[in-house]
Amino acid sequence: MKVTSSARTRILIISPNWIGDAVIAQPLLQLLKRRHPATPIDVLAPTWVAPVWRAMREVDTVLESPFRHGVLQLRERWEIAQRLRQRRYAEAYVLPNTFKFALIPWLAGIPRRIGYRGEMRYGLLNVMHYDSPVAPRPMVSLYAALAETPVPVAPVPSVVPRPTLVVADKQKDEIAERFGLTLGRPLIVFAPGAEFGSAKRWPAIHFAQLAQIIRNTYPDAQVMLLGSGKDRPVCDEITAVVPELLNLSGITTLDQAIALIAKADAVVSNDSGLMNIASALNRPIVAMYGPTDSDNTPPFSEVSRALSLHLDCAPCKQRECPLGHHRCMQNMSADMIWKPLQSMLEMR
Repeated sequence: MKVTSSARTRILIISPNWIGDAVIAQPLLQLLKRRHPATPIDVLAPTWVAPVWRAMREVDTVLESPFRHGVLQLRERWEIAQRLRQRRYAEAYVLPNTFKFALIPWLAGIPRRIGYRGEMRYGLLNVMHYDSPVAPRPMVSLYAALAETPVPVAPVPSVVPRPTLVVADKQKDEIAERFGLTLGRPLIVFAPGAEFGSAKRWPAIHFAQLAQIIRNTYPDAQVMLLGSGKDRPVCDEITAVVPELLNLSGITTLDQAIALIAKADAVVSNDSGLMNIASALNRPIVAMYGPTDSDNTPPFSEVSRALSLHLDCAPCKQRECPLGHHRCMQNMSADMIWKPLQSMLEMR
């Protein structure tokens, strides 16, 4: 049976490949839901990002995609498109800027296909937005602007809804108990990793020094390390100095990590996907910025501090320090982080 435009009843979001970007895109869903409160919103997302979308109350169904990074996989995209065709989407929002992802809703015959210009997307998208390479939009504004007609100036972050994730209290408690946490004792989460590259990482020895300060000041505090398997070596460096810490890097699933962060009294993090998750869960955050710009992806928690030394060479936006000294993070001491963190713990 041919699906007519009037019979189309759903909205599709095609997810970015990065956890942090998926979190920052959440205000787009809030804006779409305000406009179409009865319309289900589905998300096509990589398996490793899917848990983030499942923690958004606006999402009806998360469809996991089989695509590998940097590979066209044309047959798999055609097969996904045929599945999507049966779900009667009226419009699709293509958040990645690549040709590969813009191809999917076009193959699925979705009538309205929205996204940024990106690479070779003319014809594949029929509602085209533009970003300036000279003055790029902050990420939350970049995605939120897709909810409206294309305009030269995007909304400033202060008028965009705050990214929001939700975890049920029962789930938070069950996951906390599963990993041996004592309910009622302070919980501080460290997120020492950063997928982008080593330049974004606050040194492991500084994390260890901060952990020692916390334990000396709050002997009953529980300090937990979270991250992916790739972050395990840097987390092991920290626990080699302070063995009493709970190192769950590479052990939890992302769903579990989200629930544990939701339980935290405070989070200390590099500019990373887990920082964005903590922000969307409205946890108190101290976030360290070196090669990246806190104005582009700031924490949105009601209680947060974004710390940067504002060196002349920063933000360089490089994966590795191009000057070889990494002073933007090396010179940020544990005492500098402890001062705002202690204020947050005193408020709990």
